[in-house]
Amino acid sequence: MADDMDRREPVDLLFDEAQSNSENSEGLSWWFSGDVFEREAAEEKRARKRSWTYRLNSHPGRLTTLYFVLLITVVTSLLMLPCATQPGDATPFHTAFFTAVSALSTCGIAMVNTTTHWTMFGQGVLIFAVQLGGLGVMTFASLIALAVNHHLKATQRLLTASELGTNKLSEIRGVLTVVLATSFSIEIITFIALLPGLLHVNNNNAGKALWESLFFAVMAYNNAGFTPDGAGLYVDNWAVGMPIVLSAFCGTLGFPVILNILRTARKHQSPRRWNLHTKVTLVTTFAIVLCSLVWFLVVEWNNQTLFANADVEAHLRRAVVAAVMPRSSGFDLSWVPEVGEPTKVFMSAVMFIGGGSTSTAGGIRVTTFAVMLLVCKTSFSGHTDITVFHRRIHTKVIMTAVSITTACFGLVFVASLALMLITGASFTNALFDSCSAFGLGGYSIGVDTATHPAALYIMAATMVVGRLGPMTLAYAVSRPGNIEAVRYPTDEIVVG
Repeated sequence: MADDMDRREPVDLLFDEAQSNSENSEGLSWWFSGDVFEREAAEEKRARKRSWTYRLNSHPGRLTTLYFVLLITVVTSLLMLPCATQPGDATPFHTAFFTAVSALSTCGIAMVNTTTHWTMFGQGVLIFAVQLGGLGVMTFASLIALAVNHHLKATQRLLTASELGTNKLSEIRGVLTVVLATSFSIEIITFIALLPGLLHVNNNNAGKALWESLFFAVMAYNNAGFTPDGAGLYVDNWAVGMPIVLSAFCGTLGFPVILNILRTARKHQSPRRWNLHTKVTLVTTFAIVLCSLVWFLVVEWNNQTLFANADVEAHLRRAVVAAVMPRSSGFDLSWVPEVGEPTKVFMSAVMFIGGGSTSTAGGIRVTTFAVMLLVCKTSFSGHTDITVFHRRIHTKVIMTAVSITTACFGLVFVASLALMLITGASFTNALFDSCSAFGLGGYSIGVDTATHPAALYIMAATMVVGRLGPMTLAYAVSRPGNIEAVRYPTDEIVVG
């Protein structure tokens, strides 16, 4: 009997919209009824030994990882083509591989000058790779599954629901459509907003302005730090800098937040009707940006590289860029190596936290960081329930936050030690580059150089984890365990 319970598929026990979300399902619970899952579970059992495709579909994390690996292979091959580089230049494999991973992960760390090394074809490959990476590996893989199979399997819908930040599997098809529409809409708005400023910068060269507007629009929203002209962010030209900063900020919020804000605005509802995830994300994000702004204004006020010949207004403008961009974007790299050691550690922490869940940013996510702070607050105050905005956070969310933070901290620590051993860099610089790779920050102190290919592969592996996320990789290693047949008695352990 116990063996039968171990073999039983747990899918229909994890999500049952007909029971738990009947009031909010808006009449779509038929799509998510227990009968549907029982039927799909029976079909999956019959197909268990038919082909290797079943093993991939039953492990959606592996399918996503395989999809990402295939993309890396394709983009690396395209970047190594002679037509991708300027005449007389050649791209070694480790440089093409690192650039492909950096683009697909939307990290944006560049090994070569994007303007002088890549042709327009090479830059187009970067735009293509960043766009696919920004849309999300899981999201794009699900779109392919929809096109081929006309529906998503139950296991695929579970992981897609987690990637898109919705617990109603019946909504995934519609959410995928809205995600694409929202992403392209913001990029189009950014493109239009950038065009006048870039026309002025390029002396009314329409062709160059159009190409740079497209390049910056894709890179900004997807939080990748590649630039088409080597001039950085045009931080002193607010007509160009402001649209990029705003687009990058929207990209770090995440699809669930943007969709929730749009839905409440369409219904003419006040921000009080935002869901808990949106409130926590926005509050934590603005708090981190404000702390970063104060830090750069106070600690780096006399930094001549960052604030060269700047008056008070220029100080504020450049401090805003410095406060927003290190969280994920990586534009305007010239001043980064010249900041003090405390600022490097501070920026490492900001990049490690990253952006919002299911956003184009990386890191452990601001919601995970917020949950960890709430756990500490609750523990130190002697309370039992972890609450915020008059809502109680579920125990599973807390366990996930603790697991992600611990695993990612271990990853960054090991990567930093490896970079120190390979390159001889200081711990501060190695930590900075490791956090930038994991958080997809796009900044680099220079630890990842072509003279140390092993360091490039370590950074690339860290980017892959940052892009896919630890939860996807956990699904790739093993399917979620079945519900325990036996629960052991509880006991106490002393901590602290």
